[in-house]
Amino acid sequence: MIHVFVGPTLPRSELAVPGVRPWPPVRHGDLFDSAIRAGDTAVIIDGVYHQAPALRHKEILAAMGRGVRVIGAASIGALRAAELAPYGMLGIGSVYAAYVRGDIEGDDEVAVGQAPDGAWDALTWPLVNVRHVLALAEAAGVIDTERATALLVALRAIYYPQRTWPALRAVCRSEGESSFADWLAGQREQDRYFGDLKRADALAAVRAALCGAITGSGSGTAPVWETAYFRRWSNAFAREALEETVLSTEDRLVYQQVFDPQFPEKWAAYLEHLSQHPADGGPGLALAERLARVSDGDLPADRLFHPPLNLRDERTTAVLLAGETVHDRQAVARYADALARYQRERPGFSVAAVREEAARALLLRVWCCPECAFDAEASSRGLVCGAQAVEAAKRLIPGFLEETTKREAAGVVR
Repeated sequence: MIHVFVGPTLPRSELAVPGVRPWPPVRHGDLFDSAIRAGDTAVIIDGVYHQAPALRHKEILAAMGRGVRVIGAASIGALRAAELAPYGMLGIGSVYAAYVRGDIEGDDEVAVGQAPDGAWDALTWPLVNVRHVLALAEAAGVIDTERATALLVALRAIYYPQRTWPALRAVCRSEGESSFADWLAGQREQDRYFGDLKRADALAAVRAALCGAITGSGSGTAPVWETAYFRRWSNAFAREALEETVLSTEDRLVYQQVFDPQFPEKWAAYLEHLSQHPADGGPGLALAERLARVSDGDLPADRLFHPPLNLRDERTTAVLLAGETVHDRQAVARYADALARYQRERPGFSVAAVREEAARALLLRVWCCPECAFDAEASSRGLVCGAQAVEAAKRLIPGFLEETTKREAAGVVR
């Protein structure tokens, strides 16, 4: 399968080809999607970075590391390909070549303002296209090099979301270059895509993917450098389709850590599993023996061992979610819906805005433990300490309060 991340550069209607799946402009987390598998090709053309977190380099490296071939062209794809070419990402087209040569550097060269209605239409001109039409005008004898250079400086001074066609014409008039603007308008009347360098590169990248003309990526050897940040991203975007609903694996785990009264036993079983089957391939030991080697036995294993979680590992989720029921998953879906509704209806709302007192009260109520035992209870559930448990539980608060209010209104005491 060829996955093409595209927005304003290329109409999605032009990707109605068997074996090609168009996606919206790429953003942080998209390459973690389980639909993108080893042997597939990801063609990165457009991406968001102003209104949402941008695609990180390590996400591309991770995709290549698991066998996905990655091509970049035209826009953010060209920029990322130039940056990651030494690690196997393939760049296509003139924009990519310009980045590699150092002719252009900033992301403002390819940035455009996009329509906010989801149609992804470009509302402004990117600098790479401005440069290209000026070069075409020079070749046609419409403008000389000195005037073209001065006009480019003036057009570059326009902030990219404001570099509309009317703005371009206004700058041309103020710079005494109305003849160039008239020439360009005439060319665009004959060909709506005249001078659209990004579009040409995007089409070339899709053709390369369809022809299989891809080398140097998807080898499974790209470095990932698994930092705490990368593991956090990987876990945050882990998803699974269950009962026709796509659920966050992290949400499912947090729900079990908070509400399952037997979860301390499951966490102990997980620590035992890791002790006997270390992730680094080292010799296995019984957890009790490993614990005796590092302590005098005064503390339980959960207070000493805090292994990083990989929620994409099936063995990990099998142990930690062993007690999950259909009703649990339904509750996770309801809580996720409640959180999403809060975020839609209350602009600026985020999980971080949830009061710590509310999350702490929820945990003390559910765990039925005194304040003095709060940290120990959180640790026994794999949440390390009370403070981290509070942060994890915040995502549950809108849904929990919503359901609690409904039960109390109905006279149900629980």
